[in-house]
Order: sequence, then C-alpha cells, then structure tokens
Amino acid sequence: MSTKQKIHIFDTSLRDGEQVPGCKLNTKEKIELAIKLEDLGVDVIEAGFPISSPGDFSSVEEISKVIKNATVCGLTRAVKKDIEAAADALKLAKRPRIHTGIGSSDNHIKYKFNSTREQILERAVEAVKYARSFVDDVEFYAEDAGRADIDFLAKLTEAVIAAGATVVNVPDTTGFNLPFQYQEKIEFLVNKVPNIDKAILSCHNHNDLGLATANAIAGAIGGARQIECTINGIGERAGNTSLEEVVMIINKHPELGFYTDVKPELLVPMSHLISDTMRMMVQANKAVVGSNAFAHSSGIHQDGFLKESSTYEIINPKEVGADGFQSIVLTARSGRAALAFRMRGLGHEFTRDEMDNLYAQFLDVADSKKEVNDEDLKELALSFASAKA
Repeated sequence: MSTKQKIHIFDTSLRDGEQVPGCKLNTKEKIELAIKLEDLGVDVIEAGFPISSPGDFSSVEEISKVIKNATVCGLTRAVKKDIEAAADALKLAKRPRIHTGIGSSDNHIKYKFNSTREQILERAVEAVKYARSFVDDVEFYAEDAGRADIDFLAKLTEAVIAAGATVVNVPDTTGFNLPFQYQEKIEFLVNKVPNIDKAILSCHNHNDLGLATANAIAGAIGGARQIECTINGIGERAGNTSLEEVVMIINKHPELGFYTDVKPELLVPMSHLISDTMRMMVQANKAVVGSNAFAHSSGIHQDGFLKESSTYEIINPKEVGADGFQSIVLTARSGRAALAFRMRGLGHEFTRDEMDNLYAQFLDVADSKKEVNDEDLKELALSFASAKA
C-alpha cells in the first residue's frame, strides 16, 4: 500500500491566469478549456469571479453544467453579494466550492481596508459562515499571508476553520517569501492551529521574484496538501505557480512522498492549447513545455545526449506529450557528433576523415548564421560530394 500523500491540484488558469492583459476569454473558450483541464486530471477548476461581470457569471454557470468530476470553484470577496452571486452561478455544479477571503497582512488591513485585525477577523468568520449556508465546500483565502503577522494568521486560520472552512489558502500574493520562509509559515500553522486537521492548507504563490514554484513545493513539504497553479505559469504581474513544473517536480522526486492525479502526457498539449486560446506565447526556455526544453546546442551536451539521453535530460519528452520535440540544434558551438547525427538523418554518411573536412566547412557556415538548418546541411553535403568528385 502506497504511503504517498496526494497533492490536490487547484487550477486557476481561467481566473487568475485570465487576469493577464490581453488574455480575456469568452464563455465558449472557458468551457472548452475547463473540459480539457478536467481531462488533464486537475482536482479543482477555479472558473471565475462571478460578481465581477455577467460574462464571468455565465462562464462559471456554464462550466458547472459540463464538469463531471472536478470541483468547480467561484471566487468572491468577503461580501454577501459576492457570495450570493457565486452560489447562484455554482448551483448546477456537482462539486461546488466558494472561494472567499480577505486581506490578512497589516499592510492590506491598513491601506486596502482601512480596518483593524479584529474587524477583519469578524468579517472573515461571517463570510465563511455565509458561504457554508450555500455549499459544503468553502475555501478561505488570507490575502497577502506572505507578509502577515504569523500569530494573527494562525488566529485567523483557526477562526475560519471553526466557522466551516474546508480549505485555507495561504497566499504569498506579492511573491515576497523565500522558500524556507514560506515553508516555516505553513509549518507554524500545521503545528500551532489546534483545529488544523479539519481543513486542507493550500499554497497560492506568485512569481514576482521567480520563486512561485519553489515556494509552492516548500509549502507542500511544510504540510500543505493543495497547490494553486496555472498552465504555463500565467497570471497577474509575473504570473503564478506553474502547474507543469509542480507536477513534474513531484513526479521526478518520489522522495517527497507526494503524488497528483494529473496526466503528465497531456501537459505539453494543454500548454499549447492555453497559449493559443489566450494568445499568450510561451517563452522558449520555459521549463517542461518550452520549445527549447528538449533542445541541445552545446557540443559537449550534444555529445553526451547522443551517447545516452539521460546525461542531459531528466524528463523523457514522451512523458509530457512532447514526442518529437527532442532536437539537436546546430550552431558554431556544435561538435562533430552532432553534425554526423543530423547528416545521417538526411541520409548522408561520412567517414571519420570526411567528417573532419566537412566539419571545417560547417564551422564557416555556422559562424555566419545563428543556426544551421537542413537546407544548409544539404548544400554542404552536395558541395562536399562535388569536391570529392
């Protein structure tokens, strides 16, 4: 019997991910993506923020009709009208969740809400109780928990769990924390909140300092059992925790003792679908799903890779649905082994001595171009054959 613990994958591509300028989705697009996210194996789909617009309300409502297994979640503020709108939009969902919350840091309490800790605590409890009057599954987010006073955060967490929260989201809203700091924050809540066993702690990390994925994994190590993420790491400002990175880190590090239900072979196709639908290009060097994730251009790397792929690849492209993405990119830094490999692929075989001569010609071409392509190689082979004749 496996002793691994499940990390629930909460996908917020359709809510937080959609907040990227220029990435607005219509209801039809959201429905299509939600169906694919369920096929991917995510546990929770945050479908939108129902009170924000009629379009978002409709999207959450329509997604609720078609999703059969995943939990469908709607975001709200700690405001009764928000909660009512979410409950109404989710009324046809098989597994509805209301995600409500309020700021928890002194910065947010003072500048955003012009309030006090006591008043925030009261509003949080009231919101969770009200949400529980509509659905059994209520997630509470303590916004800006990354910068919150830890004792107040613990008090807030205890109070909302007592009020009926089934999940408590500990967001590093500004991406401020270092991994060890975020892990310590989660561990503190696990060890100090007396009713913590009644709820799941969730990581929601932003990438302002490039630490979102590292912080989310650190949070899971600290005791959180849900990670909130997006495909391709899309999201507000510098983005969110990247779903594909989280899944593959967990897959490649069994010593963590975790697993997810996400099907890794669908990660690259899902990445492409999100990119195309949201008109948001994936950077070439993006981990797991970028176009260069399985490309090799350094001669030293190419030589090792051609002898045994595991020398420079810890993920087989087939694992993530990137069949055919492995590539030997020829540049001025490529070696003879890489040139011979690419030439064989075009049907040209050369002896060692011939390859030495051909390689000198190849370097002349490579020095004049960023990348040597198949047409260049064909010309080289033809020129070399003509010279021999």
